[in-house]
Amino acid sequence: MMNFLVKTIANAGALLVAIWLLQDITLTGDSTGKKAWTLILVALIFGLVNFLVKPVVKLLTLPLFILTLGLITLVINALMLLLTSWLADQFELNFHVEGFWTAVLGGLIISVVSWALNVVLPDKD
Repeated sequence: MMNFLVKTIANAGALLVAIWLLQDITLTGDSTGKKAWTLILVALIFGLVNFLVKPVVKLLTLPLFILTLGLITLVINALMLLLTSWLADQFELNFHVEGFWTAVLGGLIISVVSWALNVVLPDKD
C-alpha cells in the first residue's frame, strides 16, 4: 500500500512539472485545493493507464521497439498521456493535453521526473 502511495505521489509530482513547463498541458480549477485534488485523481488515472494498458501496447509493438532501438517508447508514453487526458475528460476532471507533440515532450518530462522521484522516494511496502 505504501508503494502505491509513493508511486502516485511521484506521478503527481511528474505531472505537475510537465504542467508547469508546458503551456499546452493544462490543469484548471476554482481553487488550489480543487487543483490539488484533480492532480491526485489524474495521477491515479495515469498510474492505472501505465499499469493496465502500457504493457499490452509494449508487447504489441515489440517489433517496432526492436526496429527503432527503443525510440518507440517516446510515442507510447505520449499515447498514454493522451489517453489519460481523454479519460480525465470523461470523468470531468480539468486536465488536458493539447496535441501529439506536446504529449511527446510531456511524456519525456514525466518519465525523467518520475524516475528521479522514484530514486529519491522510499520504495518499501
